[in-house]
Amino acid sequence: MDFSFSEEQLAIRAAIDKICARFDAAYWLKKDTEGGFPEDFHRAFARDGWLGIAMPEACGGAGLGITEAAIMLQAISASGAGMSGASAVHMNIWGVNPVVVFGTDEQKRRWLPPLIEGRDRACFCVTEPDTGLDTTKLKTRAVKEGDGYRVSGRKIWISTAQVTNKMLLLARTTPIEEVKKPTQGLSLFYTDMDRKFVEAREIPKMGRKAVDSNQVFIDGLKVPATDRIGEEGKGFEYILHGLNPERILIAAEAVGLGRAALKRAAEYAKERIVFNRPIGRNQAIQHPLAQRWIELEAADLLVYKAAWLYDNGKPCGAEANAAKYLAGEAGFKACETAVMSHGGMGYAKEYHVERYFRESLIPRIVPVSPQLILCYIAERVLGLPKSY
Repeated sequence: MDFSFSEEQLAIRAAIDKICARFDAAYWLKKDTEGGFPEDFHRAFARDGWLGIAMPEACGGAGLGITEAAIMLQAISASGAGMSGASAVHMNIWGVNPVVVFGTDEQKRRWLPPLIEGRDRACFCVTEPDTGLDTTKLKTRAVKEGDGYRVSGRKIWISTAQVTNKMLLLARTTPIEEVKKPTQGLSLFYTDMDRKFVEAREIPKMGRKAVDSNQVFIDGLKVPATDRIGEEGKGFEYILHGLNPERILIAAEAVGLGRAALKRAAEYAKERIVFNRPIGRNQAIQHPLAQRWIELEAADLLVYKAAWLYDNGKPCGAEANAAKYLAGEAGFKACETAVMSHGGMGYAKEYHVERYFRESLIPRIVPVSPQLILCYIAERVLGLPKSY
């Protein structure tokens, strides 16, 4: 059993660290204060080909796995870019996974190269305001019209909708009362985000101001049949294929964020002198930081176990969900401890840990709540009856 990364994987991390070094803490503090998508950061990753890390080589991608993608996104987050930096690029990896897995060769050639090159950006339009995680009850409709569909509905918490020109869209093509199972009758599309028919209203939020979140209103959007992924009515099945990679990558980012916070806290504890001694000499500071390191390491092991299972075609639902749960909690606690270790200065923006703390709530909440993950493990792993 070998827990070490390969030379290629270590080279990936070193290359990502080199890019991130050009975008320091002051850059991300400014983005957090003023907002605005990190165009130059995104462009740097596109220029070096990293946006296609997990896309097929035939379409210009690197053809690597979710393990390598996790290494990349964790390095971004750990650099101090946090969820702002990771969220600026991770849609390319997990969000379009259904295209990579279920798209036709023609669709891949048409859609993937512009994403890899950074000419296109896509948002993930699934969640709705009235349905939450009960995806089978979504109300966005795609009605057949001519050689395509006419789509209307609402989506919420859609990241990057202010700056994207493409959307991965899940809509109901057959009314729920006309199908045998609620999971049937949903279709998946990858199509143009035509602003004449799509309005994105940004949601002011606690953190990650550099990457917008939105409520999206779709009114009569024309979608050609050639923009449908796979068979009509099987969109729910296709979207599920991207959920495990999403959980794994969010977990990797949470660990990276926790490590960024822990690094700052340890540095501060060595430099801050109170009563003629560094506060880091006090066990009341040492022990919580040491506990956080242990928790982050445990979460990290589960992240890469889940990634290895996925890349090797093995069942990984329990591990992917557990990694997201454990990493979300470990990252949050690390960021909280970093703030407390700074004392009053932890509340000051110039020390950056308050920003990490606000961002640490993201991987706890999304893409699924910790409570639903516990329900999943209880039912699917322990065999307990469904509770909802």
